[in-house]
Amino acid sequence: MERIVIVGAGQAGVQCAISLRDEGFAGQIVVVGEEPGWPYQRPPLSKAYLLGKMDDEGILLRAPSLYADLRIDLRAGVRAQAIERSSQRLQLSDGDALAYDHLVLATGARQRPLPAPGAELDGVASLRTLADAKALMARMGHVRRAVVAGAGFIGLEFAAVARAQGIEVTVVELAERALARALSLPMSYFFEERHRAWGSHFHFHRSVLDVRGVGAVEAVELDDGEVVPADLLVVGIGVLPNIELAEAAGLATGNGIVVDERLTSSDPAISALGDVALHPNRFSVTGPVRLEAVQNAVDQARALAASLTGKPKLYDAVPWFWSDQGDLKLQMAGLAAGHDSAVLRGDPASGAFSVFCFKGERLLACESVNRPADHMAARRMLQAGLPITPEQAADEQVSLKTFLTARA
Repeated sequence: MERIVIVGAGQAGVQCAISLRDEGFAGQIVVVGEEPGWPYQRPPLSKAYLLGKMDDEGILLRAPSLYADLRIDLRAGVRAQAIERSSQRLQLSDGDALAYDHLVLATGARQRPLPAPGAELDGVASLRTLADAKALMARMGHVRRAVVAGAGFIGLEFAAVARAQGIEVTVVELAERALARALSLPMSYFFEERHRAWGSHFHFHRSVLDVRGVGAVEAVELDDGEVVPADLLVVGIGVLPNIELAEAAGLATGNGIVVDERLTSSDPAISALGDVALHPNRFSVTGPVRLEAVQNAVDQARALAASLTGKPKLYDAVPWFWSDQGDLKLQMAGLAAGHDSAVLRGDPASGAFSVFCFKGERLLACESVNRPADHMAARRMLQAGLPITPEQAADEQVSLKTFLTARA
């Protein structure tokens, strides 16, 4: 194999390039990234970067010198336009065409647009890219009242930052509770209560019907007719996987690019990973999943790099995630979707507790707030398939460390 081309310069694409070198690949590596500039981390955008605790240099995925040191040809600010599978060539927006022996699609996802009149007004913002974060930072010093569409992680992370800066915040969510697609009921309600205590207001079972203003946002009308004054509307209603390139090339797609357990698409010369990959996962009880997480991107990239260099490796890592909101650090291990019971370990009133999610007697996931030891123990249990009952998980007299050691 002489040349591997990677489409996407985010966490998955860059890690794949680096891991290929770590695995001894000596051929050409080309990384094509649509955004200009050096590849950067996305998770801090709604947290440390927005708070001014991380600057442009600190947010970079790797030092700029690394790409030259590892002979990684980074094509920033260039879009992949078409895949010619028969000739194994990738057409680029700058007119170049890259031949490939293997193509890796790490095209990620994009912000789901707000389906409401007035969404084009000045003051309607997203928080997906570095440019988005810079624009928000420049605006927030002049904002008094913000509406957040979507009570997911991005929406609530922004809400926490905005409240810390004294901005009045109203969160509008179509679902019946905050973080409904990501968290168990007890953890969801805990975060809602904390955000209310910080001063945010919530409207559940509601959506944005209209964005009002002359040239700029002045108010947001909800689908029940209520009008909420606002200087800023931050949209965080989910993302859409960037499957268009793969779809146009005839690859199997759905809610992502369909891949097997080795991250290979329906074309054996093309793989997909990261946010865009719809993959089988042994920790999922609901079928193939598409995960939007740094851990998933990094572990998939390492597994794929090993496979592409003759050391076939299945992607088999425990999914884990995190979110920082105010003084709360949420850590999640496993996939809670499909659980039928959730037990508490610790007291939510203390601000440090965990929720263990089960399907029958099988542990599916653990959600922890300010209890990193629980999180790490759960990751080890899930990876090793160690049994633990709901009763044991709920009993703080049962030491998870001892429990793990006894079963090692």
